[in-house]
Amino acid sequence: MKRKIIAWIRKQVKSAGAKGIVLGLSGGVDSAVTCALVKEAVGKKNVLGLFMPCHSHSQDIEDARAAARKLGIKTKTVELSAVYDSFLRVLPRAPVLAAANLRPRLRMCALYYFANKFNYLVCGTGNKSELMVGYFTKYGDGGVDLLPIAGLFKKDVRKLAGELGIPHQIIAKPPTAGLWPGQTDEKEMGITYNELDDILYRLEHKQKQAAGREKVDKVRRMIARTRHKRNLPEICKV
Repeated sequence: MKRKIIAWIRKQVKSAGAKGIVLGLSGGVDSAVTCALVKEAVGKKNVLGLFMPCHSHSQDIEDARAAARKLGIKTKTVELSAVYDSFLRVLPRAPVLAAANLRPRLRMCALYYFANKFNYLVCGTGNKSELMVGYFTKYGDGGVDLLPIAGLFKKDVRKLAGELGIPHQIIAKPPTAGLWPGQTDEKEMGITYNELDDILYRLEHKQKQAAGREKVDKVRRMIARTRHKRNLPEICKV
């Protein structure tokens, strides 16, 4: 599995005529695993990891730096807190999610700035569990050129992280998109990754569900409601 992903990344970079890869490092297991795979694919000199704090938890930044040090890649910090605050000042008040989604969208802008600067590809860090239910921000962390681990459920990413030597504190920490203080993926989705992975696997392979009907229906609704995120924009044919 690891060798297949590494070979695939290498092929994507070569076919695009790109010189390397830029990705965001959040301090989570997905970005750490993706970074390790990218490093193996194109070499550490051709990888740029961005720390993009936006009123972020200090522990997340520390974990992101720890992953980067272990992998020996080039890094740069782009502090987005002031930009985010300035943006909010010129926008009308809106629900919390509208403001929270500005964070990943600002990060996407920073990633593509450096991608353009160095002729790099922007590498996404989303996994299969998130992709299937649309748990990502459209034109935010979903705005990327390639998704190396989007064929892996969260449980598979954690397993691969162990094989790649990712620090234990990163593997074990509760997954969070850092959208607001105390936010975690599982609390926001209302389901654990273990439950989600099992339901998605059984749906994909048309197997009988072990989870209760209410949770299975919830996941089905998540998939249906976010279909637009996984497709190109609809075009009116005239």
